[in-house]
Amino acid sequence: MCPVSVGLKFSVPHQIVLYPCPRATISVYIEDTQMVILLVDDSRVQRRANEGALVRAGYKVITASDGVEGLKVARSALPDVILLDMMLPKMSGPDVLRELKADPATAHIPVLVLTGLSQTNESKLMSEGAAGFFQKSDHMLEDDSSHLLDAIKRALQSVKKDI
Repeated sequence: MCPVSVGLKFSVPHQIVLYPCPRATISVYIEDTQMVILLVDDSRVQRRANEGALVRAGYKVITASDGVEGLKVARSALPDVILLDMMLPKMSGPDVLRELKADPATAHIPVLVLTGLSQTNESKLMSEGAAGFFQKSDHMLEDDSSHLLDAIKRALQSVKKDI
């Protein structure tokens, strides 16, 4: 006989085999508190570099390579923050931003715009719901991630305050 006592609350299913009693297996749930970032960028090189920097910073990252896929993933995964490129195939970044902000299920998610476009578009994008604006050439995550990572932290804090 293998006595088992578990007093923890978890939310993600995992199976644990108890030793020295291998016949006793229990299912437990582990709460996943890691913040999730959706990275929408059509450049595979940019996406991988950014994903690596974000993972090293402690975030869980999911990716999409075009606007339609990004919108679909955002609606199904409901990430904590979205990093959105503006020049995307299938659906442009501004169109994705408008769709996200028009949908009650995703309107609360902060969207940080990553773009190679000039800052002349910044005020328009901010008025459409963007939480931040970053030019890719100035904020390449592999070179200097501090500005963008700080913006992600601020966006996450603002969401927590609204809850």
